[in-house]
Amino acid sequence: MTDPKTGPAPAEEPEEATEADRLRELLRMPAYRKVLVFSALIGVPVSLAAFWFLVGLHELEHVMWADLPEALGWDAPPAWWPLPLLAVAGVIVGLVAARLPGAGGHVPAFGLHAGGASAAALPGVVIAAAASLPLGAALGPEAPLIALGGGLALLFRALVRAPATPESTALLGAAGAAAAIAAIFGNPLIAAVLLIEVAGVGGPQLFVVMLPALLSSGVGAVVFTGFGRWTGLETGDLSVRFSTAPPRLDTGDVVWSILLAVGIGALTHLVIAGGRLIAAFVASSVLVRTVVCAVAAGGCAALYAVVTGRTPVDVASSGQATLAGLAADPHAWGVGALLAVLLFKSAAYALSLGSLRGGLVFPVLFLGAAAGVLLSPLPGFGVIPAVAAGMAAAAAAALRLPVSSVALVVLVLGNAETIPVVILAAVTSFVTAELLPRGPSGTTRRPREEARAAG
Repeated sequence: MTDPKTGPAPAEEPEEATEADRLRELLRMPAYRKVLVFSALIGVPVSLAAFWFLVGLHELEHVMWADLPEALGWDAPPAWWPLPLLAVAGVIVGLVAARLPGAGGHVPAFGLHAGGASAAALPGVVIAAAASLPLGAALGPEAPLIALGGGLALLFRALVRAPATPESTALLGAAGAAAAIAAIFGNPLIAAVLLIEVAGVGGPQLFVVMLPALLSSGVGAVVFTGFGRWTGLETGDLSVRFSTAPPRLDTGDVVWSILLAVGIGALTHLVIAGGRLIAAFVASSVLVRTVVCAVAAGGCAALYAVVTGRTPVDVASSGQATLAGLAADPHAWGVGALLAVLLFKSAAYALSLGSLRGGLVFPVLFLGAAAGVLLSPLPGFGVIPAVAAGMAAAAAAALRLPVSSVALVVLVLGNAETIPVVILAAVTSFVTAELLPRGPSGTTRRPREEARAAG
C-alpha cells in the first residue's frame, strides 16, 4: 500500500526521455554549437583539398600508365612496366614510414581508422599516397582521404587558435574525414554511414543490433518482391521507378548469392590475413622489405600480363576504372582472364595492404565483381545479381562494416532491385569472416614509429 504521508512513489523516468534530455542539453551547450559551426566551415576547404588531391592522383596515374609509355613508343604499358614503378613506390613509402611523423598513415591491412588524425602526419600521408596509388599499388584512396580530412580539420583549428579538448579533437577529426571521404564516393550519406561504423559508434552492440535488422530486412524484401509478383497485388511503396527494365530476382539468384557470399567471405578473409602477415614481415625492416613487397606486387601484375596478354593495369591499380569496364562488358572477359585476375590481383592486393599506403575498398569491390561474373553462368544466376552479391560479400569481409558495405554497393550499382541479394550477401559474408581466425591484429609500428605517429 501507498503511505498517505508520502504519496505514490514516482515512476521511473523512461530511458528514451533521459536520452532525449541529454541530447537537448548537449545542443544547448555553446561549446558544442561552436563545433557544429566550425565543422560546417571546414567542410569547404577540406572538400577542395580532397578534390585537388584526387585530381592530382588521377593525373599522375595517367602520366605514368598512358602518357609515358606512349612517349616511349608503346601503345600500352609493357608487361614489365609495373616493376620499376612499384620499386620507386616502395623506396618512397619505406622512407616515409621510417622517418616521417605518422609513418605515412596506418597500414591498410588493419582496416579503415577514423581516429588518430594529426596535422603533423599530413606531409607523410600525402607523399606516401602519391607514391603508392599512381605508381601501381592495388589500393584505393579512401584511407589517405580520411587521414587528410581529419588532419586538415585539426590544422585549421590550430590556425584560428580554437580551444582544443579531447572531445573537440574527436568531433572535428570525424567531420574533416567525412568531408574528404564524400569526395571519392560522391555521396555525403555514404561518408556519414562509413564514419559511424569506422569510428565504432555504439561498439560491438551496434553490430549485435544491426545484423539481425539487416538480415530480416533482406529476407523481407525477398518475400515482398516474390509474393507481390506472384499475386499481382501492390502494397504501395516509396520508390522512384525508371524507364529501363530492372533485373528480376528469382530463387536461383537468392540461393547462389548466399553460397557465393560464404566462399567470397572466406577467401577475402584469407587475403586480408595475408596482408597482415605481410605487414608483420615489413615491420622488422621497413625500408628494405617495403621495397621487396612492392616489387613483388609489380611482379604479380607483370605475370598476369604475360599469362593473359592483357594490360598489367588490371592488377596494378585500384580497380576503379577496370571495374567500370568489367560492368560495361562482362562477356569480354574469358574464364581464364577472370581466374588470372582474381589470383594475381588478390596476391598484389595482399602485398600492397601490408607494405604500401592506401585503402581497402576499390580493389576488393573489383575482386568481388570479378568473382560474380565468373560464377554468373551457374543455373538461374543472373550477371547483375551475381556482381551485386560478389561486391557486397567482398566489401563486408574486407571492411568488417556490413551497413557501409550495403550502402556503398547500392550506391555503386544505382538500382534498388538488387538490394535484397546485396543485404543477404553482406551479412552472410560478414558472419563467415568474423567466425574465422582473425590472424595478426593491432599495429605493426615499432616504438620509435609510434612516437613519430603521435607527432
